Amino acid sequence: MENQDLELLNFSSAAALDAFVQGAAGPAGAEFLQSWTGGEILRAAGSETARIGLRRRSDSRVMAAATIVKVSLGAGFSYFFSPRGPILKGKSAAADKDSLEILSEEIRKRDPRALFWRIEPLRLPAGLSIAAQKSVDLNPRQTLILDLAKSEEELLAAMSPKTRYNIRLAEKKGIRVREGGLEDFAAFWRLMELTGDRDGFRLHGADHYKNLLTAGVGAVKLFLAEYEGRPVAAGLFSFWGDKATYLHGASDNEFRQLMAPHLLQWTAITAARRDAFKYYDFHGIDEAKWPGVTRFKLGFGGRRAEYAGTWDLVFRPAAYRIYKFMRQLRRRMG
Repeated sequence: MENQDLELLNFSSAAALDAFVQGAAGPAGAEFLQSWTGGEILRAAGSETARIGLRRRSDSRVMAAATIVKVSLGAGFSYFFSPRGPILKGKSAAADKDSLEILSEEIRKRDPRALFWRIEPLRLPAGLSIAAQKSVDLNPRQTLILDLAKSEEELLAAMSPKTRYNIRLAEKKGIRVREGGLEDFAAFWRLMELTGDRDGFRLHGADHYKNLLTAGVGAVKLFLAEYEGRPVAAGLFSFWGDKATYLHGASDNEFRQLMAPHLLQWTAITAARRDAFKYYDFHGIDEAKWPGVTRFKLGFGGRRAEYAGTWDLVFRPAAYRIYKFMRQLRRRMG
């Protein structure tokens, strides 16, 4: 059996891990959060991070990889999390199932008091021997992907007429978009706070977004849309592997009639296409949860891509039930 040919691999270099993650990319593109840089961002935030995988003894071919972060639950308990992972590339669904179970056993050994391993795979193999419990989705389950092999004219033609109009309107009204840097973080954070208050979004702390720029240098970029020199919209984008991804965005309460976010997105899209990226990922759509944001993104065209969602592979069932009850209670209490 193939699983008898598998051995544990600890990735010690960015080149080896990134080559596998990029080589395993499917129609949703390469997963930045499972890259070496993605792990460095987690590590810089103070998280205990590891990068493990599986390879075949027979030919040294890598079959799976997981960047994992350890999260404390207090009282000595913890869990492990693999954002947008693990990455599985077996010959079959059965092979991926074997890989996931072997990785689970290894992760369980790393901390006997860990309750579960939280995963976000593209597909969840059926028939796992370990209990898999659906959890609240952390990263969006459904997203929108643009194919950047198309020309700019084809991309514009696939948009809704209103979106094309708003891009041209922003240009006509004098909106200018530029790439910023860490020196522009205060302007970005001001817009994030305004957007969070206006739209009722829960924000991470400022250090989370700043950490994306500092630890993700070279892969995470800040773009600002300005009107008469004043930032009125901004976004953080990852440019890694074969895909550019819209991570976070914000806009001012004033000047909304200038449609700066439309031109901001179009600038990021054309920048990704110019730099030979294959895909542009809007990173999350949900008509029920985010109707306004979803309408905005859908206006750019593209195709939907869906992940399996967030799942917990449970190591300690009794303690996990207590954890889940307490988590639901906290969510109800706000």
